[in-house]
Amino acid sequence: MPQMNRDQRNAAWQAANQWRARAAQTQPTGLAGSLKLLFTWLAFGALMIVGVVLGLFFLLIGWAMMPFMRHKMKKRMEQMRAQQAQDIGGGYSEGNTNPHASAQHRPGHQDALEGSYEVKSDR
Repeated sequence: MPQMNRDQRNAAWQAANQWRARAAQTQPTGLAGSLKLLFTWLAFGALMIVGVVLGLFFLLIGWAMMPFMRHKMKKRMEQMRAQQAQDIGGGYSEGNTNPHASAQHRPGHQDALEGSYEVKSDR
């Protein structure tokens, strides 16, 4: 019995009992209550169906847009790559796509790593 006294003093237990009493008083009675309950469930079901249909509709729109977005992103990446290549190769002539081609036609040119080098003479 001490358990019951402790539960009755608990605020949550008292709130649950009050809620249970109010729910018992407001149960649908007669034809009007049953119709109200039926229409409530029908409205809820209709809203669920509308939500699912809208979700599928937007999913299909998203899937349909994917190739267009992929094409747009591919074009943007090509543009960025071209811009980066233009920035890097800015010192070369515009008509020549191979940066080493113009350098190889200069007299005395040799391909070498950048840095400080000394040429030792043969003695």
